[in-house]
Amino acid sequence: MLIKTILMKSLNNKINLTVLLLLFSSGIAIAQEIIKESVSDTIKKANSYQKQKIDGVIAKVGDYIILDSDIDKSYLEISSQGGSIKDITRCQILGKIMEDKLYAHQAVQDSVKVTDGEVKSMMEERLNYMVEQIGSMDKVVSYYKKNSEEEFRTYFFDILKEQKLTSEMQKKIVEAVEITPEEVRSFFKKIPTADLPVFGAEMEVAQIVVTPKVSDAEKQKVIDKLNEFKKEVQEGGSSFATKAVLYSQDPGSRATGGYYKMNRKTQFVKEFKEVAFSLQEGEISAPFETDFGYHIIYVEKIKGQDIELRHILLIPAVTPADLKEAKEKITLIRKRIVDKEITFDKAAKTMSDEKETRTNGGALINPKTQDTRFELTKMDPALYSQVSNLKDNEISLPLMDEDQSGKKKFKIITVTNRIDSHTADYAKDYIKIKDLALKEKQIKAIGKWFDDKIKDTYIKVNGEYRDCTFTNNWLKK
Repeated sequence: MLIKTILMKSLNNKINLTVLLLLFSSGIAIAQEIIKESVSDTIKKANSYQKQKIDGVIAKVGDYIILDSDIDKSYLEISSQGGSIKDITRCQILGKIMEDKLYAHQAVQDSVKVTDGEVKSMMEERLNYMVEQIGSMDKVVSYYKKNSEEEFRTYFFDILKEQKLTSEMQKKIVEAVEITPEEVRSFFKKIPTADLPVFGAEMEVAQIVVTPKVSDAEKQKVIDKLNEFKKEVQEGGSSFATKAVLYSQDPGSRATGGYYKMNRKTQFVKEFKEVAFSLQEGEISAPFETDFGYHIIYVEKIKGQDIELRHILLIPAVTPADLKEAKEKITLIRKRIVDKEITFDKAAKTMSDEKETRTNGGALINPKTQDTRFELTKMDPALYSQVSNLKDNEISLPLMDEDQSGKKKFKIITVTNRIDSHTADYAKDYIKIKDLALKEKQIKAIGKWFDDKIKDTYIKVNGEYRDCTFTNNWLKK
């Protein structure tokens, strides 16, 4: 029963994945929840688990203390997000909190870098979301029972910094784990035939994309506007961050005033990185183009190899005439494929505007698995609706897509392969089997890490919680 054993190890080590995601270091989850006007019912539910006694220190891990009320807050957070707390014990919650504290403690010991700038950026993003959901900052402060916005920000900053330390430490442990093909083969051979996993029906999909060409006049409008922003900021008439909030079309950074932190290893497009690293602190770039549109960058701080910057993205408008021309082009490509003048694969390689899929004949990559296969039950609903009714070798009619920033494109799609539901096969399902084997090895590495660090760290559990049966050896018995 090896597969079941693997899953049970995973669940026991982290309580379970649901709790891990919902708690996520006893604080960050609530920063992302949709905050409701009234939480009285939730509080009552959590209080049913609360011990009727004065709040006190129930455990200590390194330099971190854990209060009895921290467990009640965790119950409240789970309930606030619709999770069930029926089968979760206080001992399990305490074990999870202690795990997070040990991660954070060891991150400090290992000098894991978490800058105040990173934390502030995270905080502003989450605060904007919370204010948007509840209506005002005053209501957020009241929800958390703080006396002022300043007190709340200090409290929330500490929560997020600890969470960031925890996640970076987790990442450091897991990233160090690698697996060889021989280990994958050994893992698969150990699984009894009766316990081999069954993989659901899958398909492989390819697409050809035509992006409307923007007129030179529209490009110039955007360049002129960015130059105007630059001039106003340089003359002191407005802050760069304010301009970004008001005008930037980058949904990923607009709410934080266009803020990004990066180094030369950060995954940004080449043109963006080249401009960013050519600037001095306090300098604003000239407008420049990437696949996303036109940008200007303002470098706020340079700290060693790291750059803290803000940028504004503007996307030139596409006219109805531009859209019509693009649709006519994709329609003609489809006709040539249907008439067998050219194969889909060759048409994608020579005529598609999508760089990511063009070299592979238009084949889409599953972002979750980095494989070309998409499991039907887990496929993005929008993609599934576009391909579910296609027959073998059928080419869809031209479809118009629009991304978050409003950019439009036309595409045609085909299903290149269908894989029926089947029992795991080593040759056909190597990537999935490798993922299972790697997860098992990562779980073992995390377990060993806890065993080692618990021995070397000051840990104390007080009162009745010493009677808990923990997954990890917190009591050092």
